[in-house]
Amino acid sequence: MERRRLGRTGHLSSVVTFGAAGIGHVSQEVADRAIETALRYGVNHFDVAPSYGEAELRLGPWMERIRPQIFLGCKTQQRTRAAAREELLRSLERLRVDSFDLYQLHAVGTIEELDRCTAPGGALEALIAAREEGLVRWLGITGHGHQAPATHLEALRRFDFDTVMFPLNFILYARPDYRRDYEALLAECQRRDVGIHILKSVAREPWGDQPRTHTTWYRPFTDPDDVRRAVHFVLDQPITTLCSAGDVTVLPLVLEAAEHYRPMPEAERRELVAAASRYATIF
Repeated sequence: MERRRLGRTGHLSSVVTFGAAGIGHVSQEVADRAIETALRYGVNHFDVAPSYGEAELRLGPWMERIRPQIFLGCKTQQRTRAAAREELLRSLERLRVDSFDLYQLHAVGTIEELDRCTAPGGALEALIAAREEGLVRWLGITGHGHQAPATHLEALRRFDFDTVMFPLNFILYARPDYRRDYEALLAECQRRDVGIHILKSVAREPWGDQPRTHTTWYRPFTDPDDVRRAVHFVLDQPITTLCSAGDVTVLPLVLEAAEHYRPMPEAERRELVAAASRYATIF
């Protein structure tokens, strides 16, 4: 699998990151198979959070074996310094590790959430202190929703984050407002050498009233050709890595698509964006 430089961190991350949300509500046996599959495809970047059910506990037994060979990212959704510090220490314990390569403010998708994190006594202070102690090496920010790119652009004005993580897919790209904000954030990340990590690459639409057949927060593409196009579209962008879908059954489809990535012909890319109007906005 191709690897790309994660901005100023210098880490050559696999173009798919193992998104541990997919193993948060499955047995250890199922989680083990998913982790083994990711490693077999050459994934060397893992992303986990305490809000992903039991994902930290599922990954914990693996850390003694694979920690030296992976870039490990974790996150906090707490908004105060004290609570974020407590959660960080708990995650280290549950994952059986001494430090994280990357620690991120989680789910900061609006200016209001950003204000809470960056206020005096806010969670950002805990991240900075943890970096000074050597508990984390790099600091990042993640967010969901339509406002995430604009929010992260403002976040970079307030603090020099090393990475950003936000949604992107051909459906969102087709929206002029989202594309504008994405491209503005992209330009700033390139100027600062910030690593770019993408969410929801294979998101199709909201579940709405449909039965939930997968553990993702959105209805994912599951046809291999659809997944291929969705993954290749994102990998055509100047980003580092995309997070695998939060469902263990979709994981192999994403990995297979990424392993066989080739730049999309311009005509196919235009056709895909034009077809985005068939799908509902995913948030």
